[in-house]
Amino acid sequence: MKLIVGLGNPGLQYKQTRHNVGFMVMDELASRLHTAFDKTNFKGIYAVANKNGEKVILLKPLTYMNLSGECVRPLLDYFKLELDDLVVVYDDLDLPAGKIRLRTKGSAGGHNGIKSLIQHLGTQEFKRVRVGIGRPEGRIPISDYVLSPFHKEEQALIQQAIDKSSEACLEWLETSYVEVMNKYNVQ
Repeated sequence: MKLIVGLGNPGLQYKQTRHNVGFMVMDELASRLHTAFDKTNFKGIYAVANKNGEKVILLKPLTYMNLSGECVRPLLDYFKLELDDLVVVYDDLDLPAGKIRLRTKGSAGGHNGIKSLIQHLGTQEFKRVRVGIGRPEGRIPISDYVLSPFHKEEQALIQQAIDKSSEACLEWLETSYVEVMNKYNVQ
């Protein structure tokens, strides 16, 4: 069994914002896996699918970004999953809009959702797919920037990143994460 978590904020006002790109990837994965987010528990909403005979859980925490670990840890425990069975998809200010970067571990880098996960998981060693949203130009506060929608000229780049992130997650279900990382980190 594998768990893929997309970080974001619940509510329509956040639906198409930069901070919700993790949720956008989960929606794309649900579509590709022909499943729907129809289960609520563990302070989240999730979908269950099968890929090549293996159960795959797609999870969107409903705790708001800063408390994401409160959702992920109980779900991992309930399904008796190891950290090696987990991938987390989230937005990253330090990557240009549309770029993705896969990692097997690392610090939170100022991302509050990742800080919460590190706190609740007790380690920085879990797989991640970082989706670039770029940094704001000028003096726009970071909190305003991440909660704003993508500019029209960024939308095609972000859709490509959502597609690549989804493909990387699906490939991880069939091969090692290191192989997927080596493939997608050179693009």
